[in-house]
Amino acid sequence: MSATLSSTKAAAALRTAARVSAESLLVLVMAAVSLWIVGRMWPVVWPLIVGLFLTTLTWPLTRFLRRHGWRPAAAAAAVTVLFLLVVTGVLALIAVPVASQSGELADGVVEGIQKLREWAAGPPLNIGDDQISGAFDSTMARVQDSVGSVVTTVATGVGTVFNGIVTAVLALFLMFFFLKDGPRFLPWLTRQLPGRLAVDVPVVAERGWDTLGTFVRSQAFVGLLDAVFIGLGLWILDVPLVLPLAVLTFVSAFVPIVGALFAGLVAVLIALVSNGPTDALIVLGIIVVVQQLEGNVFQPMIQSRGLGLHAAVVLLAVTLGGSLAGIVGSLLAVPVAALISVIWNYLREQLSEPLSEPEPEPEPDEPLADVAV
Repeated sequence: MSATLSSTKAAAALRTAARVSAESLLVLVMAAVSLWIVGRMWPVVWPLIVGLFLTTLTWPLTRFLRRHGWRPAAAAAAVTVLFLLVVTGVLALIAVPVASQSGELADGVVEGIQKLREWAAGPPLNIGDDQISGAFDSTMARVQDSVGSVVTTVATGVGTVFNGIVTAVLALFLMFFFLKDGPRFLPWLTRQLPGRLAVDVPVVAERGWDTLGTFVRSQAFVGLLDAVFIGLGLWILDVPLVLPLAVLTFVSAFVPIVGALFAGLVAVLIALVSNGPTDALIVLGIIVVVQQLEGNVFQPMIQSRGLGLHAAVVLLAVTLGGSLAGIVGSLLAVPVAALISVIWNYLREQLSEPLSEPEPEPEPDEPLADVAV
């Protein structure tokens, strides 16, 4: 006899599903409203984010000065001035030549893709031109736009020159105040929040700050190593546009996985156009070796798995961020995913029940040796 469904249990399951759906819908609506508010406040939010990134880079030096007797304001001012001098030197020596060669870089990438197209159409592949023309045409247009937008973003900041200057000035002022008053923020926040929030929010903020600092400093150092080693290999092979390619490699390091693939593809295409297939294969080998050293040696040593994100999660986050907000979304995708992971792990800690110790087994009334057989 087959069992019949219980109407009571079915109704309870439907009510539970409806309640969970309604709660999930409210969470999604709240998330959408929050993103809309952030978008409306983006002229203020973006300098705040940039200021936080810069603070994570410069805080170790500021902390060193404060521990050696410098007052907070003096240490913050000295580090800010030093940072301005370094950035000015980099802009004068690197960014201007890179911006002037951005068109040549984009043309070289397009020409390299065209050569790959001609090679694929001939033996041994013999792929019909009609099969690859659409894909390669769209790829050439996308790569040309991407290379130009990346270099333009590096050279001019965000958007127009005016918005870039405003963003940079606000970010520098915020960096100074973060360096000066940052250690007093959590105690102040604790006094402002009521009840349980006075404990939870500061803990999450401190963990998020540590995670953000781990990401920015590790990616900057690893990107610098990639740019130096790959740039040195390109210089030895006499590949043109060494400086723009090295800068592109450094900037792309802040977009994990996808950035390295993009910068490596651009370098190989430039080598193919200028030096031929042999040097292009050598450049590809150099990039593969450097990326293997980065993934297996540099990054684990420097980052120490501080983000706690799987490579698949990183890849999906970068893809989603790029589709939602372009280059800025790709840059912010991994830090945002890491901060979400920090919040989620803290919530799990607070909601988890402590493991109950197993009860000891009752001892037998009589020893086994005394039991009669």
